[in-house]
Amino acid sequence: MADPVSRRRLLGGAGGVAAGGLLTAAGPSGSAVARAGTRDPRCAGAPPAVAPVNREVAARHGLDYKAMPRQAVGVDVDSLITLDSTADVAARRARLIEYVWKGAGLPARLPGVARGVSTPELASLTGVRRIDELSVPLAHGVTSRVFHVLPQRGWNHRLAVYHNGHGEAFDTMVGTLRGLLHHGYSVLVCAMPFMHWNARAIADPAGAGRPVKVTSHDELARWESARFSGLTFFLEPVAVALNHAIATYRPTSVQMIGLSGGGWTTTVYAAIDPRVTRSYPAAGSLPFYLRSAAPYTRSTIGDWEQRKDTLPGFYGIAGYLDMYVMAATGPRRRQMQVLNRFDPCCFGGVGHRSYSAAVSHRAGVIGGDWDVLDDATHDRHSISPYALSAILRDLDAGHDG
Repeated sequence: MADPVSRRRLLGGAGGVAAGGLLTAAGPSGSAVARAGTRDPRCAGAPPAVAPVNREVAARHGLDYKAMPRQAVGVDVDSLITLDSTADVAARRARLIEYVWKGAGLPARLPGVARGVSTPELASLTGVRRIDELSVPLAHGVTSRVFHVLPQRGWNHRLAVYHNGHGEAFDTMVGTLRGLLHHGYSVLVCAMPFMHWNARAIADPAGAGRPVKVTSHDELARWESARFSGLTFFLEPVAVALNHAIATYRPTSVQMIGLSGGGWTTTVYAAIDPRVTRSYPAAGSLPFYLRSAAPYTRSTIGDWEQRKDTLPGFYGIAGYLDMYVMAATGPRRRQMQVLNRFDPCCFGGVGHRSYSAAVSHRAGVIGGDWDVLDDATHDRHSISPYALSAILRDLDAGHDG
């Protein structure tokens, strides 16, 4: 990525605020489509994914946030989606897992568990019965820490994974966690590798295991080989934490939500692990043909893990359009992608209109449910109060008790 520092400066300054009385009652034509006639009947009653427009915010932004980008003109999206059946999905999922874990399969091991910990990052959370810390040892001396937050009351054995982003403000994360806890979810809270509460050191194989500091995910390219992929640093903590939570508490459903880099993780992980029932990646990705179309191209290109030029073998198996379909197909599975139209950092604009109908249709034909929420209520890089309420309503509509 050309300018990771400026991207993190933008990310670090993001925070969620309510749009208040600035919201209008009507959503724009062409925003996320409520396809009443094509929605999976198992999801009957799910709210339409159409956000109102904050007209004051919209007035501050130009046409590059509001009109279809030229990069979408003439693109045959149907031909870019290469999955036609459940067999295709299963085979592609197996190939992605093979690429990441080099034949070892999706991890089946369990983490270390410390019960009843306190952590400053989650100190402001309310409605908490207990926080457990899960330790996940990884390759090259790296350890990932995942917090399992158990709600104080009303727990109904629903499980959610929340994955934060590169420089996500803690108040943004806490707002989403609070909403999930108050809805009766226990929550696995994951952070990006080498960020937030995860240590930034990695053992350098070229230096006899000498620990070196990782300041950018772009630096992980040097560890990539035929025997190891740095993608495990992003995906393995989720898998191992889920193993523990599912074996210990036997949840009735598993949801996954993530913002920014965590939205990318949610997109990829939900594609490879069908245990995730519903997923909500927020401001996390766009298909490759739209990467140069956003108003702020440099930050939208993404870090090492998000790019086709740095991981051609991985994205040659499945691009983002295929991953959207993979995450949405299977029994009781659904994905709602959340994109902030006026996001000051990543994946803003309305380019999603060029692929949303095609992805939704292909997922529906295979046996799934996919939608996109175009959130035009604010101009933050966050999961807004509106988006969170839509996610919680969507979860309520799809829960079968």
